Amino acid sequence: GLLTMIMLCWTAVILFLGACMKPPHLSLVTEYMEMGSLYYLIHTSGQKSKISWRRRLKMLRDICRGLMCMHRLKIVHRDLKSANCLVNKHWTVKLCDFGLSRLLSNSAMSDNSSAGTPEWMAPELIRNEPFTEKCDIFSLGVIMWELCTLSRPWAGKPPVQVVYSVANEGARLEIPDGPLGSLIADCWTEPEKRPSCQEILTRLLDCEYTLC
Repeated sequence: GLLTMIMLCWTAVILFLGACMKPPHLSLVTEYMEMGSLYYLIHTSGQKSKISWRRRLKMLRDICRGLMCMHRLKIVHRDLKSANCLVNKHWTVKLCDFGLSRLLSNSAMSDNSSAGTPEWMAPELIRNEPFTEKCDIFSLGVIMWELCTLSRPWAGKPPVQVVYSVANEGARLEIPDGPLGSLIADCWTEPEKRPSCQEILTRLLDCEYTLC
């Protein structure tokens, strides 16, 4: 019900506390996430060794719950990436930065505004085609790939090359071995074939059971 949805959002989406609307100090005030972004944690902090497989799966479940909350409220994020996933001292991950988010209609939508970050963007967004909430699932697949490989997506390739190859040549990052490989591959199929957040959560739990 509605109460469950509110609680889900509370635990999975960054808590907004206030805003300063007076130029030139435009700013948002949110809860403090001590460990910074997931991108920083993986690629810059030097703490890769602390990110166990169990911890990685828990982080992915956190992100998936936040996305599920948004999608149930008919909101598509459109800029989901590891830099927009913040981590607190308990290693809980919450979504942030909804500047490119849109309310979904009952059918695929078009929007001429630029959206997303090339390395994480779904091909339909790059091509400015109609999109649904499944564009976020593609981006979630890239975050899964990051947490599997602890590598930067498309490292060393210019963004313009990434954009062209992903959108026009069907290029995808190399699918990693292990239990998450097939899930990542499913997130990168055609939009209508990509799994829902609920299905992804179930499959992530299955992956965790294999670690026991």
